[in-house]
Amino acid sequence: MTKTYNDTIIKAYRGEKTNYTPAWFMRQAGRSQKEYLKIKEKYSLFEITHQPELCAYVTRLPVEQYNVDAAILYKDIMSPLPAMGVDVDIKSGIGPVIDNPIRNLGDVEKLGKLDPEQDVDYVLETIRLLTKEQLDVPLIGFSGAPYTLASYMIEGGPSKNYSKTKALMYREPKTWFTLMDKLGEMIITYVKAQIKAGVQAVQIFDSWVGSLNASDYRIFIKPIMNHIFSELQKENVPLIIFGIGAKHLLMEWNDLPVDVIGLDWRTTIPEARAIGVTKVLQGNLDPAILLADWETISSRTKSILDDGMKDGRHVFNLGHGVTPDITQATLKRLTELIHTYSKRS
Repeated sequence: MTKTYNDTIIKAYRGEKTNYTPAWFMRQAGRSQKEYLKIKEKYSLFEITHQPELCAYVTRLPVEQYNVDAAILYKDIMSPLPAMGVDVDIKSGIGPVIDNPIRNLGDVEKLGKLDPEQDVDYVLETIRLLTKEQLDVPLIGFSGAPYTLASYMIEGGPSKNYSKTKALMYREPKTWFTLMDKLGEMIITYVKAQIKAGVQAVQIFDSWVGSLNASDYRIFIKPIMNHIFSELQKENVPLIIFGIGAKHLLMEWNDLPVDVIGLDWRTTIPEARAIGVTKVLQGNLDPAILLADWETISSRTKSILDDGMKDGRHVFNLGHGVTPDITQATLKRLTELIHTYSKRS
């Protein structure tokens, strides 16, 4: 018997009316899933992503377990960087660590180009497996954005203040814009390959760009973001942008050729609309709420859904990723609540 394909989330991303508010959760694949934790005892993140059958299994687990309306490809924003010559490792409890950080124009000029079919063929094969055989909901592909990728490449790993990144940006604008151009072209190539392989929507994570003020964003970041989204817009799939602590950048994002703006938990839907945001909104329950009692979880979730239903252009998500201490049972119950509470007659 053929499964019924559920494209509710794509309709919502395009601003169309839907029968209920669709939902997925950032970092829904992995983290607290017992099946994933067992796999992680044997394989690293990069090792999992290099095995398409295993990676597809991890990607589809939350769809099967939580009944969410989309899968998001299990991989890391660092996945395409080794092909460019970046020596990166994902270290447990730390995150991405880069042994050859960018320090000058020469380092940037050494960066290679991405050939997706050769360099990340395993990612594309995972997409093909999922979209042709395994999923009955859309698959979301993704990439890191230039600033966020650059911050790791320059700092050498996670940072609290991005001082080295900003210093290079202010001190050596030629180096900075050369790096932005190289990363921008890589992202366009990478995402187009994901779309060709079968993803039905794309999220660009600019997780750390909120560390910049709006003026610097307009000068140093917005031109390359406009170029990336203008090129990707030609592929006719919904495009989503998301970052942390970026309320002051929402109207800059609203200018970009994107379909959806993801909100973190700091900004409500009414607040975003009040400052002039017109795009479809995605978000934005604080993941920490999911560690509270069910009454609190339910109340906060319904409040976001009420705002979203009143607004009429909303996809439910968390304000950032699922944390390892959030239980599978809570996420399943959360999806049920979202679907039943938002059901429209």
